[in-house]
Amino acid sequence: MGLARRYGSHPFTTLEEARRELSLDRDAFRRLLGLFARLPGLRSAVLAGPAGKYWSNTLLPLEERGVLGATLAGKPRFPHIVGLYPGPTCMFRCHFCVRVTGARYPHATLADGNEALAAVIDEMPADNPHGLYVSGGLEPLTNPGLGALISRAAARGFSMTLYSNCFALTEKALGGESGLWDLGAVRTSLYGLTDDEYEATTGKRHAFRRVEANLRRFQRMRAERERPVRLGLNHIVLPGRARRLLDLVDFIAELDAAAPERPVDFLNLREDYSGRPDGALSPRERAELREILLEFEEKVRRVTPTLDVDYGYALHALKSGADAQLVRIRPETMRPAAHPQVAVQVDVAGDVYLYREAGFPGLPGADRYIAGRVGPGSSLSGVVERFVTERVQVAPRPGDEYFMDGFDQVVAARLNQLEADIGAGWREERGFLR
Repeated sequence: MGLARRYGSHPFTTLEEARRELSLDRDAFRRLLGLFARLPGLRSAVLAGPAGKYWSNTLLPLEERGVLGATLAGKPRFPHIVGLYPGPTCMFRCHFCVRVTGARYPHATLADGNEALAAVIDEMPADNPHGLYVSGGLEPLTNPGLGALISRAAARGFSMTLYSNCFALTEKALGGESGLWDLGAVRTSLYGLTDDEYEATTGKRHAFRRVEANLRRFQRMRAERERPVRLGLNHIVLPGRARRLLDLVDFIAELDAAAPERPVDFLNLREDYSGRPDGALSPRERAELREILLEFEEKVRRVTPTLDVDYGYALHALKSGADAQLVRIRPETMRPAAHPQVAVQVDVAGDVYLYREAGFPGLPGADRYIAGRVGPGSSLSGVVERFVTERVQVAPRPGDEYFMDGFDQVVAARLNQLEADIGAGWREERGFLR
């Protein structure tokens, strides 16, 4: 059916756009929409489309929790997802990172900052075990109190993922009763497969060999300790390196050899979501990438058969034969009230950021996206409630879209779509699938 194909490929289409394309009056279109609510096969056809990951990974889970409805209604609620940004510094200077060179949090702020993050953990509703994660901003493993924060969250039932470059995932960091073993998963950002590639991307010499050694050791130690923490890699397809995906499979197979009984669990492949010209693949390389992805998928099945590969939004579409681009939010389509009911990020200073790529110290303009600060006498729920009930808004400026990661952009696009549907008189049917 045409409507299933449309929303399976273009999930942010408004209902009025779809109705006009089909040349249906409102009553006929409403009856057609009703079929998707009653017939599971039609819904499945949408989810199986090239853009199905938008629906299954993000949109429908948020709809199920009522998070988007609360955001549209301007009702305060505790954020569905909270990112903890405990890192005071970072040893890398990646060319695609917005970090201000040399910027860091003063060491003297760590004690109070970790207390503020611990208070957020204690306050977090326990009905979503995956609602907390650890990332940055700056590198989380540079905070010596990280293990205690992870253990505190695990004691409350949270299965947290640590997003890290793993340069500091050393034997010392993992020794003894390190709280790192209480994680649900370690997700390693991989910036190349040689020292030269790593240096070109991160500015750090001999970084690849250290990260590789750390990952091999982690493999062996988690097998020896029989800890359930999962290990995954995050790999961005950078310009000029698309064919390196085939070598990536060999690298993962070599890691698996370090602990055959506990192979690498997952791989997340992504394009550069930022939209910056230096991260975009050329039309020629994008055309080649689909064939490379098919070769890659076949090699994974053959060489690393237990590996769970997540291709993300756009690469999943490209692999399926549709050259779908990541959704792009621009300053004129940014939402001045953001979406703190959906997600916020709290850094080691206690500042609550509205967008995931804003949480860097000293980043010009990012302080405008601080909703408030947690600390003595100020809880995260209080910060969000004040921001929402006082109807605080941030006027977007050119370049502010770079404060948003792929998740933020998808959420903003969905909320814009829902508002357009409601404004056109489709309140009950808004968003097509719910």
